[in-house]
Amino acid sequence: MRFLKVAAIAFAMLLFSFQIAVDNARAVNVDEVYRTVTLNSEGETVVITNKQLDNGRKIFNDTCSQCHMAGRTKTNPNITLKSEDLEGAFPSRYNVLALVDFINDPKTYDGEESIDVLHPSMSRLDLWSEMRKYNQDDLYNLAGYILVQPNLKGEQWGGGKTIN
Repeated sequence: MRFLKVAAIAFAMLLFSFQIAVDNARAVNVDEVYRTVTLNSEGETVVITNKQLDNGRKIFNDTCSQCHMAGRTKTNPNITLKSEDLEGAFPSRYNVLALVDFINDPKTYDGEESIDVLHPSMSRLDLWSEMRKYNQDDLYNLAGYILVQPNLKGEQWGGGKTIN
């Protein structure tokens, strides 16, 4: 009986050790040069950590990729998550804080009207219940993830039907 207990504990420890090794192997490890993005409208930059990038990836895949697969916009293919499209919005959304503002309270591309009933946001948690699990740090990580993608994927990010 004692042997079975020791064997079960040894097996559990082995399994636990394997899980730690597998989790570390899946960790994101992107060079700092690719993780440096614009922080605010004044042009200051910030380096998104690998942990923030991984958190942003998970949020994007769980919530945003339904409409923004690979940076495209299913509901309006003319406006993508490409750098130039984010920069062309008014106000520009080509920085971390502006994207966080947008996710908190989304506006049309020209910035004139609220679209919080059409786009997931923190301002309408009654409509977008999936957003309830996120906090402002999560939105920061998500914005960082979105801004890093053009550095990693180039034209494939938001590339439309011509890019596979």
